[in-house]
Amino acid sequence: MSIKKIDTETLRTMSGKDALILRGCGGDLQEWVDGINDMLSKENILRNGSRIEECSVFEYNGVTCLVFPFEGADLDIGKLAMWRLAMLEDYHGIWLSDFVDNYLGGFTEKEQITEKKKPDCPLIGQDGNVFNLIGIASRTLRRAGMSEQATEMSSRIETEAHNYNEALCIIMEYVNVTSVDDDPEEELVLGVQ
Repeated sequence: MSIKKIDTETLRTMSGKDALILRGCGGDLQEWVDGINDMLSKENILRNGSRIEECSVFEYNGVTCLVFPFEGADLDIGKLAMWRLAMLEDYHGIWLSDFVDNYLGGFTEKEQITEKKKPDCPLIGQDGNVFNLIGIASRTLRRAGMSEQATEMSSRIETEAHNYNEALCIIMEYVNVTSVDDDPEEELVLGVQ
């Protein structure tokens, strides 16, 4: 199972999806995911050996929150609802739809969802050291007012990338790779005129 780091704006785009959010998850997140899956299996909430996969993590008001999506899991929703209420004080569980409506101002309407324009980032012609490229891409995102995406990108590279190519693929999800020759601002920063 993988735990993907997301931001609250991603939650706002998940209209029509069912999930449980547990708030205040400190320590090893994989232990949380495994423990909750085991607990739900013991309570016969998860049936037929299914598990809740592809969990996500996000921060809200300094609190670590885990998202347990229902997609692909064989769940007894009635029992899950009762479990959530019984464990409210311990796990601060809330449905995804309630969290988004009550804390984030609601889901983003489909018409409002437009792929954020990726900023141009002059990586071609730079020192190819992966840490250098991550730094350049992070600066580019921050200059474009996308600090959350810069943090998310770095975190994803650290947790998901197992080699140089995977790190580059993640960088390219966030920025539009261009050449240093095409960016006069970067040339001034590098002292080339």
